[in-house]
Amino acid sequence: MATNPHNRLETRIPLYKIAIVGASSLVGRELKDALSESPLAAAKIVLLDAEDVQGQLDQVGDEATFIQGISADAFDSADFTFFCGSEGLTQRYWRQALSAGSTVLDLSGALDQQAGVLVCAPWLGTETPAVDLFTPAVVPAHPAAVALALLLDRLQQAAPLRFAAATVMLPASEFGRAAMDELHQQTVSLLSFQGLPRAVYDAQAAYNLLSGLGESASVSLKSVEARIRRHYETLTGGRKPAPVLQVIHAPVFHGHTFLLAAELEHPVEIAALEEALSGEHVDLVLEDTDSPSNLAATGQNDVLVRLRPESGAPNPGVVSRLWLWAATDNLRLNAQNAIYCALTLRRLRPHGAIQ
Repeated sequence: MATNPHNRLETRIPLYKIAIVGASSLVGRELKDALSESPLAAAKIVLLDAEDVQGQLDQVGDEATFIQGISADAFDSADFTFFCGSEGLTQRYWRQALSAGSTVLDLSGALDQQAGVLVCAPWLGTETPAVDLFTPAVVPAHPAAVALALLLDRLQQAAPLRFAAATVMLPASEFGRAAMDELHQQTVSLLSFQGLPRAVYDAQAAYNLLSGLGESASVSLKSVEARIRRHYETLTGGRKPAPVLQVIHAPVFHGHTFLLAAELEHPVEIAALEEALSGEHVDLVLEDTDSPSNLAATGQNDVLVRLRPESGAPNPGVVSRLWLWAATDNLRLNAQNAIYCALTLRRLRPHGAIQ
């Protein structure tokens, strides 16, 4: 059973008002569902989005509701505003939310290089102690950076790291609904020998692994890789060796998968490595038949990981070089980290705006 990521936080908290901007996006929908299972489940949740989806019927908990447009008073009395849509939507409205007195949490990737904005991942103990009422916004760290930092931190509890390299395989959902639709359409088109739609990738993403996209692609693997690097560096504070990183687009709809190679400063027993990896937020898989995968990670709050020693080691029970194969639900981890950030930051709003 997956570990509840909120089990170290008290469950009786004041009633808050929460606004989700970009509520129709994949991340927005995942966040809305995750909130209903969190200590913030009793909050009043307002769904906001661009005009073209205004009026869509949705559901919060057991109650039917509508996605609203973003009006001049949309953020009034909102304790927390989660930006889950496009970067442009965040850039357009985040200062309005800030001016209304709301705590801004940006899941869109628009603000992580904005002056004064802090990257947050409480799973790693980085509870952003510098956050105060003058902090303009908080960015929940990219879920791939959280997973990598968590796994490498656990390994370093067993022995110092000499070297690490990671290949991160991104799904179509990393780039939103349009990318998922194009991957689906490309798959259907290839099976029926038709031309491929290329508006998002400008390349064949179906049945293909890509280290780069076409010149006219509307999304960028390089920008995602750069964001993962920035967030990893921020989360670790430069205290741990950064892994050599390669980002690949995989022809799957959902879930991050990771191939991580590590070399330790000295040999360590595999049992000690497994003990170090195990614990809260990490589900260590011991059998090959249950190997982590993007499908197995769907709906899971934890990082699924399988440890494999380097083949041909003279003593298979003691290793200094090893492989980790891991998988996460990218949308779920993103939503859970954002909620955990809000729960950490609620000390700035001890009573909430709604009484």
